[in-house]
Amino acid sequence: MTILITGGRGKIARALAAGLVSGGRDVRIASRSPQDLPGAVSWDFENPSSLTAALDGITQVFLYAEPSTAGVFAAAADAAGVRQVVLLSSMSSQADNDEAAGDPHAETEVLVGSGSYATTYLQPGAFMTNALFWSHSIRATGQVRLPYLEAEEAPIHEQDIADVAVRVLLDGPGGEHDGRGYPLTGPESMTRRAQLAQVTEITGASFEAVDLTADEARVEMSALGRPAQVEALLAYWSSRVGSPHPIEPAVEKLTGRSGRTFRTWLADHPGVFA
Repeated sequence: MTILITGGRGKIARALAAGLVSGGRDVRIASRSPQDLPGAVSWDFENPSSLTAALDGITQVFLYAEPSTAGVFAAAADAAGVRQVVLLSSMSSQADNDEAAGDPHAETEVLVGSGSYATTYLQPGAFMTNALFWSHSIRATGQVRLPYLEAEEAPIHEQDIADVAVRVLLDGPGGEHDGRGYPLTGPESMTRRAQLAQVTEITGASFEAVDLTADEARVEMSALGRPAQVEALLAYWSSRVGSPHPIEPAVEKLTGRSGRTFRTWLADHPGVFA
């Protein structure tokens, strides 16, 4: 039985592939740019035949998707006889989240979950890899410009997301994971100002942390081209000021160990702020 991993160039996909191979499973890597990955197959929604080819003989899938492609995937996976899909979603999709209505991740969960296969939804909050964007800004301007520096997050290491996905896929369909959503966080709640302080402490990077007003952030984030998404982010960050982020138990429950800290992430990526 072979597991298909989409989004093959991503850090989570690469860590997942390594974990599954270590667990004795065969994997097939799919990407929109397979030429960049030795042995990868094409995964292009503008070319539906590539999905058919990629899914041939596949029983399980780790999926990156969005609303515009989720329905097409579900139909192709059903036609191929896929038995289990693990979808990388987001904590913003949770049903008890007031902002979930209209959230693209929530919409994607509904569409992917319409298939006849078993589905599990991994729902991480903030990613530690957000620090990669900070490193670009530091090199370009000597600053990190963010609103609500006192907002609390519990960012998660990409390896912990991959480890959870490994566990779910190795357990397979027909068990406790079917139909479940797993909110995922790191092991500690931190303000973004505290994260930036750790960047300086551990890497020696020197920069100015600029606490933007909401209006300044709207202007600087306008390049996203999604005003509703920008407003949702600003409202969320505002709500987290002075409010420690709840720590979700899924990483520890499914892997048997505590999640990796932000200090560990910085140590694992020594060249990011060089």
